[in-house]
Amino acid sequence: MHRKNLTEVTEFVFLGFSRFHEHQITLFVVFLILYTLTLAGNVIIVTIIRIDHHLHTPMYFFLNMLASSETVYTLVIIPRMLSSLVAQNQPISLAGCITQMFFFVTLAINNCFLLTAMGYDRYVAICNPLRYTVIMSKRVCVQLTCGAFGIGLAMAAVQVTSIFTLPFCHRVVGHFFCDILPVMKLACTDTTINEIINLVVSLFVILVPMGLVFISYVLIISTILKIASAEGRKKTFATCASHLTVVIVHYGCASIAYLKPKSENSVEQDLLLSVTYTIITPLLNPVVYSLRNKEVKDALCRAVGRHIS
Repeated sequence: MHRKNLTEVTEFVFLGFSRFHEHQITLFVVFLILYTLTLAGNVIIVTIIRIDHHLHTPMYFFLNMLASSETVYTLVIIPRMLSSLVAQNQPISLAGCITQMFFFVTLAINNCFLLTAMGYDRYVAICNPLRYTVIMSKRVCVQLTCGAFGIGLAMAAVQVTSIFTLPFCHRVVGHFFCDILPVMKLACTDTTINEIINLVVSLFVILVPMGLVFISYVLIISTILKIASAEGRKKTFATCASHLTVVIVHYGCASIAYLKPKSENSVEQDLLLSVTYTIITPLLNPVVYSLRNKEVKDALCRAVGRHIS
């Protein structure tokens, strides 16, 4: 029975934003503009960091990796979502759904742990500045980046394997991409074990990075408070402001989406949350680091100046 049901469903259809049928063209235009801004912003950040030697530091190495990861993250989801707004009921094969979920989960978890590495970088820079270049060597930065990606791969393998060994009886996904919970709802068997696996993984990949970032900032703030001058405290904290802003929004959205009680789920809330962490949050990264970070703004001015010259 299990094997028979598993082979019955060979493709899925996304319900997506069909309940907002009269607004789909408007949604397409809005999402396309946001997606274009996200791509442009992240590509500009990656390019500026690579061409400006002033930004060849551990902090901007991690920002480069985060911008690159979020660029691929959005490519996995948004183009197909935009396509479905124009041409409804476009199916996705079972293999395509597995692939999309695997890359989505891998990159989402990778981003969580990259933000943790960036928090550790700020901790070392402020609390141990004399040994900063020794502690945050290029080798350490590469190891932290590979570790973040490795955790993402491992957790994605666990979650995707647990989901797609289920027998599916339904093919209409009440979402605009192959997210974990909407696909799990299509199973025609008890999913308690899968829900437990999802909860354990979610707790690990959200609470552990959040806890490490929290510890980093407790130590950072305690060090900043020891600085004698108000101007010195302000300048030191300014180096963390962009990262802290992105962290609060990123972990806040992830916590609400994956740790809230199942009984509180509604289709409209899930769609709004998903739009936030698949479109708004990736756009926030380049906006915050471009507008609130003096070094990035200076690098942009130098690049524009060289181009005009």
